[in-house]
Amino acid sequence: MQGLLALEDGRTFTGTGYGAEGVQTGELVFNTSMTGYQEILTDPSYHKQIVTMTVSHVGNTGVNLQDVESERVWVSGFVVRSLSPVVSNWREQGDLNDYLKAQGVIGLSEVATRALVRHIRDQGVMRAAIAHGEAAQDADALVELARQSPDMSGWNLVDDVTCAEPYNWTERSDPQWYHQHHYDPTGPLIVAYDYGIKRNILRMMTDRGLRVTVIPAHMPAADVLALNPSGVFLSNGPGDPAAVDYAIHNVKDLLGKVPVFGICLGHQILGLALGGQTEKMRFGHRGGNQPVKNLLTGVVEISSHNHGFAVTPDSDLGGAEITHINLNDNTVEGLRHVELGVFSVQYHPEASPGPHDSLYLFDEFVGRVKSAVVSSP
Repeated sequence: MQGLLALEDGRTFTGTGYGAEGVQTGELVFNTSMTGYQEILTDPSYHKQIVTMTVSHVGNTGVNLQDVESERVWVSGFVVRSLSPVVSNWREQGDLNDYLKAQGVIGLSEVATRALVRHIRDQGVMRAAIAHGEAAQDADALVELARQSPDMSGWNLVDDVTCAEPYNWTERSDPQWYHQHHYDPTGPLIVAYDYGIKRNILRMMTDRGLRVTVIPAHMPAADVLALNPSGVFLSNGPGDPAAVDYAIHNVKDLLGKVPVFGICLGHQILGLALGGQTEKMRFGHRGGNQPVKNLLTGVVEISSHNHGFAVTPDSDLGGAEITHINLNDNTVEGLRHVELGVFSVQYHPEASPGPHDSLYLFDEFVGRVKSAVVSSP
């Protein structure tokens, strides 16, 4: 059935619709990962975004219930060059077409994704409308719909994805994918702010003997400290970090009182809490092959990314130092403030999907937490 992708600048791309029928809008972005599309689909950081995969062939490994990063698909649309007609994988429990249809998400295949991605790289990410079915016949209406849709800048999307109530997380990772540590039900307590948290981040902490309580994004810092945590984690999430004002205020109130570790949106919120600024990137970083240099060790890590905003490098970070940079464009990829006991990275060390070069960051967090526990009165 006919499908169409319409961009706010008036350009359109035809394709074959799959998944659900209908129309949806979102910010059009691209991801350069070679695999891991199910983790991408279920990452809450992609809320209100239409994702284009640069890899040419998608869907041949099907879908399963083990690789999801949250309880649902969050993307507004999923664009591929070629959708595999055959699924062949020992772990598959269904195909991508039926999966997106059940989730109410529109997909397009047979799209000229090379031309589409080159256009985004030249012009920057932009608003778009994706259609599958009768609505795909009216290109002018879809272009206008894209132009009338919200812009990502200034948009707080954390409220849409955060949990409603606190909960405890005890699940560990599958030992065939990661070196297995030992969960300790009496280990140090970590309180994790859910701005759109991924499940594999939580597994990386329980793997290392930490108890984890996940809390809604709005929970005041005073209530967090009342839980007597040994550390606080700031999660990934969607939207403009500067728009999540309550999160910035909460983190300000935690600085210097407990070890803090942030990833992605959590890194940006920490940067804002320290006094810095954030900026919208032209087309962002999304993929599993981004080179990041650790300025403290000189080691280059190949890392997984998903972000469209970044901490402004020349803003006032309140005494924090930049610890990591992206070697493609020199954007800020890591921060730390030694006196306050906080650190963060822009990329995704949980590696889901992606390489395992940066797993050491979870070990570093555990070390900081345990040192704080020993030194506490």
